[in-house]
Amino acid sequence: MSGAPVIKVLLVDDHPLVLEGLRALMEAEAGIQVVGTTTDGTRVVELTRLHRPDVVVLDLELGATNGYDVLKQLRAEKLPVRVLVLTAYGDGESLRAALEHHADGIALKTDSPGRTIDALRAVNAGVLVFPQAARRWMRNTTERAVAGPSALSDREREVWSHLASGLSNAAIARKLGVSPSTVKFHTQNLFQKLGVSNRTAAAVEYEKQIPAAARGGHRD
Repeated sequence: MSGAPVIKVLLVDDHPLVLEGLRALMEAEAGIQVVGTTTDGTRVVELTRLHRPDVVVLDLELGATNGYDVLKQLRAEKLPVRVLVLTAYGDGESLRAALEHHADGIALKTDSPGRTIDALRAVNAGVLVFPQAARRWMRNTTERAVAGPSALSDREREVWSHLASGLSNAAIARKLGVSPSTVKFHTQNLFQKLGVSNRTAAAVEYEKQIPAAARGGHRD
């Protein structure tokens, strides 16, 4: 265990008391180092450049800004950091919005300390994590949604187009700047919405639904 790399963490929450609790939790764990904390969402990009954390643990509610804006800024800057959203909101809409903004995982503030640490370690290892309650909510929402391409989110359409071009999940992940686990998540969702069970069927459906002019820009 002594030879394992230390996970460097930046903590972001607009409540100082929560930050101190998170810091104490993280610093009590072997192999985790808190390299910075802030209550100010506008400083996250600056602090990420300064401290070079492996994982940013990010609240969604940050006073003057929000976690979605922070995610957008981090990804626009192409900073090599994973982001674990730690939030009080366990609904599927918050999960979907966080993933659309390229979060690498979501954990709930109501989870046990051990579960939070497990989520941090999983995200650092490139595994997409999110609460089971949100998974059930999203599955139920998907089942109620109108089937077909009109039910797809913008991100799911993007994944669909690359999938139809024959790209693997790993290749799609590189193109979109997300983890393969995130691509797998979106692929499973679009399979459900399209009513297909595999990549070939999804590609055939893409050829039928998307005009040739719109397809042209996606092939390399």
